Amino acid sequence: MLKSFLTQRYAIVLVAALGVAGCGDSKDKGASSAAPPGGLTQEQAARVLAKVGDRSITLGDFALAIERMDPFDRLRYQTVEKRKELLNEMVDLELLAAEAERRGLGKDAATQEAIRQLLRDALLEEVHKSLPAPAEIPMAEVQRYYDDHIAEFREPERRRVSVIVLEDEAKAKAVLESLGASTTTDAWGRAFFENSITAKNEKQGNLPLDLAGDLGVVGPPGQAKGENGKVPAAAREAVFKLGKVGDVFGEVISDGKRFYVLRMSGQTKAHDRSVAEADRSIRVAILKQKMIEQEQELEKELRAKYKVEVDEATLSKIANPRP
Repeated sequence: MLKSFLTQRYAIVLVAALGVAGCGDSKDKGASSAAPPGGLTQEQAARVLAKVGDRSITLGDFALAIERMDPFDRLRYQTVEKRKELLNEMVDLELLAAEAERRGLGKDAATQEAIRQLLRDALLEEVHKSLPAPAEIPMAEVQRYYDDHIAEFREPERRRVSVIVLEDEAKAKAVLESLGASTTTDAWGRAFFENSITAKNEKQGNLPLDLAGDLGVVGPPGQAKGENGKVPAAAREAVFKLGKVGDVFGEVISDGKRFYVLRMSGQTKAHDRSVAEADRSIRVAILKQKMIEQEQELEKELRAKYKVEVDEATLSKIANPRP
């Protein structure tokens, strides 16, 4: 009841803000036997906001445009100026559509294909209305999905990689020797800013020393989770040979023409995400699966309803497109 009251109030504000006094008739496309959008009455929905040639833009059309927006986009249209801006955009759309129709572009093959795709999307949107919202999925179903996909919620150990990058191997070895097998954050930061060729990209006064030379985190080698394109494969292997945070790898790592002195600057132990931690992502995954199943069932029904014939022989003779 509260939601209905608020949307009705919002529709009344729209009418007042735009100074609408006119009223459409039963032929206006805003009038429909379906329930009007935004909590409007049929009479309110039929009120004409603008006329473009022989077409009318009604309050129902306007409310529907707002209703179909992303909630965050919808917040942009709370002022009179923004609502007028939206109405002007709808007028422009009608003008362009009318001119395209006059030029016969509606019969163009590409246009017809675009219309078919829009109709497909509209049908799927209508079918998906029967699905529950993520928050409405029963907790028992969430738990069952979690139990059946437990491997997806096992997070591997992750280690943070920091490097000093040099173009001279001998100098890299000298830096490594000066640091030793383990080093403090301060000592590492000084070595980074004094030696790394990447230090010029950082401002020493703004960058915390514990992030000096930071390339981000990686998971164990061979695991898809925890991949990081910034970290060379050899560096990823090396960081997982270290014992604790602060340890420096005992050899210079070469990758192309660059040489790396590597330090493990952080560590997160392997753990299983709980069902509570994974709740939102599980609900989204369940909803996506329901959509897929619903669309597959719809396709099955439509193939039984409409005759489908495919010319496999002709299809096999179509030349591959040039790259």
